[in-house]
Amino acid sequence: MDDEATRARSRGRRRRANVPGGRRHFHRVGVTPEEEALLVQRAAAAHVTVPRLLVEAALSETGETATDRSELRAEFFHARRLLAAVSNNLNQIAKATNATGEVQADLESTLHAVRAVAERLDHALHGLGERS
Repeated sequence: MDDEATRARSRGRRRRANVPGGRRHFHRVGVTPEEEALLVQRAAAAHVTVPRLLVEAALSETGETATDRSELRAEFFHARRLLAAVSNNLNQIAKATNATGEVQADLESTLHAVRAVAERLDHALHGLGERS
């Protein structure tokens, strides 16, 4: 179910994938208006339905849903792409500095970008630590 849920999430599917024979067991849960508002808000933030949010959260061993893991994975891939782009730029600046002996004008903005990517990774890792 985890891989299937991840694939469905990557396609933007809000509902869980169909299963052969359908789902034969249903559970009714009563919630207060405040709880309903929180559930709807969290489901909307995760781009899933409330039933999917409840099932993923309840069946997760760590309290983290497949949607949470998918979002974290996407954040790390994005940070990795940013880091690769910044590294390439930093290599070009170093090459030009070594050739001319002068510090390049782009150095300060590139180092700022390196710090921003590092902060983004720190934030994502901090979120990962809170989940375990």
